[in-house]
Amino acid sequence: MNQLSSLYESDFNLWLETNTNLLKQRKFTQVDIEQLIEEIEDMGNNRKDALESNLMRVFQHLLKWKYQPKKRSNSWRASITEHSLRLNKALKKSPSLKPYLKNVYEECYQDARLVASRETGLDINTFPVSCPFTSEQVLNPDYLPE
Repeated sequence: MNQLSSLYESDFNLWLETNTNLLKQRKFTQVDIEQLIEEIEDMGNNRKDALESNLMRVFQHLLKWKYQPKKRSNSWRASITEHSLRLNKALKKSPSLKPYLKNVYEECYQDARLVASRETGLDINTFPVSCPFTSEQVLNPDYLPE
């Protein structure tokens, strides 16, 4: 393990700064390339995880809004708005995530369906098996199902 790899374990921020400076100076042979590759891959995975988390949260609160009309709250409305806005920002910053959103859309809905069931105490079959919300609705921060 070289000194830079050791730094990765002991002081991550200093490791980042050191690698950044080495890259700026074009000293490519001194860069901790293996760890750098891992970190770049993790960055992409983190963005995908955040996208899934926000999508799930929108679904969760849309389901609660639609199937528990007497319990509707400003908190649910704010959560729908907030996470829809987060999805829009993520897709604006990284348009290449749009196909990923389509790929995980149904899986995230199924996960949200389960969480909404557990959170509300309603039987999971209360919620449709197929997602009742279009991506346009989910990405619209003003959308509320009636």
